[in-house]
Amino acid sequence: MGRVTASPTDHKAPPAGIAFILKKAVISAFVALVLFSLMIGIRTEAGPTGQLIYSTRFDELATLVAIVFVGSIVIELARQWLGPVSTSQLVPAKVQNGFAAAGRFVAPALLVFTLLVPVIFYNQRYILDLGILVLTYVMLGWGLNVVVGLAGLLDLGYVAFYAVGAYSYALLATTFGLSFWTCLPLAGILASLWGVMLGFPVLRLRGDYLAIVTLAFGEIIRLVIVNWQSLTGGPNGISSIPRPTLFGIPLTPGDNGLAARLGITFDPTHRLVFLFYIILAMALLTNWVTIRLRRLPIGRAWEALREDEVACRALGINTTTTKLTAFATGALFGGFAGAFFATRQGFISPESFTFQESALVLAIVVLGGMGSQLGVALAALTMIGGFELFRGLEQYRMLVFGIAMVLLMIWRPRGLIGHRAPTIYLKRAQAISSDLVKEGHG
Repeated sequence: MGRVTASPTDHKAPPAGIAFILKKAVISAFVALVLFSLMIGIRTEAGPTGQLIYSTRFDELATLVAIVFVGSIVIELARQWLGPVSTSQLVPAKVQNGFAAAGRFVAPALLVFTLLVPVIFYNQRYILDLGILVLTYVMLGWGLNVVVGLAGLLDLGYVAFYAVGAYSYALLATTFGLSFWTCLPLAGILASLWGVMLGFPVLRLRGDYLAIVTLAFGEIIRLVIVNWQSLTGGPNGISSIPRPTLFGIPLTPGDNGLAARLGITFDPTHRLVFLFYIILAMALLTNWVTIRLRRLPIGRAWEALREDEVACRALGINTTTTKLTAFATGALFGGFAGAFFATRQGFISPESFTFQESALVLAIVVLGGMGSQLGVALAALTMIGGFELFRGLEQYRMLVFGIAMVLLMIWRPRGLIGHRAPTIYLKRAQAISSDLVKEGHG
């Protein structure tokens, strides 16, 4: 018995014809039309009396669709001209081995540095605020990574769960006077329930249809928040949201504050450091739970669903339960992050939960590598920190990141640290009987 081998020419596909290129460009333009219709074509905003008004921008919409159509043709032609390029041709083998060895120390080094950030930059409030923001998006990215990276389900409405968690905590805390630690699990559970509600309509959907439905779900939640003024406050939002406490002791300058009880001078930075370690603990908890779930049967079911849904059903896996658990788990972490966002800001409004937030979190997952926890963390640091570096060029920073995302999807579609290896696999290659091979070789 031998091994089945294939000549290099077996994997070369014939060049795509004009009809194929045009068909692909038309499909891309149609998807762009559907996605950009809500973001560009129709603009909604609050009117002077609080009602929802809208305006149309069909000229800009047509221009963007035309750019996508022409760009798809150019990209496909460039692909055929350049051909497949392997990593070994771009980076020498010794350099790749060096990067692989150094990569083992990246995660521990990042963790140690993150733990020391409040100590190193104690007197720099801007860096502490930026660190809290980065960790919030790291947590959101790890939550969405369950849905997109592990289960392979495209979710463009992830901001809806972020909003549900934030408003759940804000309403429970301001109405019933509950503390942050009591409302935190409740906000996650309520967001998870909405994740199950989203999962039912998309059980049979994949690809573009799934993207459209999840995008619509995110917009529906935002519009409900805007128009249900008696509950959510509408465009005015909710203010005076309580801050978290340490075992019931507030971090305030009063006599009952933590600083007074410890006999130290009150410093406003204390609360900022406390918030930093809270979101760090929540992010690490998200990472630990995700890694543990991936090694359990439900995690392997997510991976099987991602690779091939038909084969997943053939193996007897209940795809309905698998999809619902993926959406519910991702929504749970999104709700936790939303509750933290509400207590950190002290004020929330619908403007904080637009589609741009969903797109940013999805970009972090895709850029870092779907399924890679370390890649998502590095991508969040790059994206959020990059936005701050380009703050002076606000008109062009989204254009720069958009171009970077397109180039990344073309030349490295699995992200910077793409990871799709299954949790269970054969450690040794096994030869098969020649009776099972069409060519008669084992």
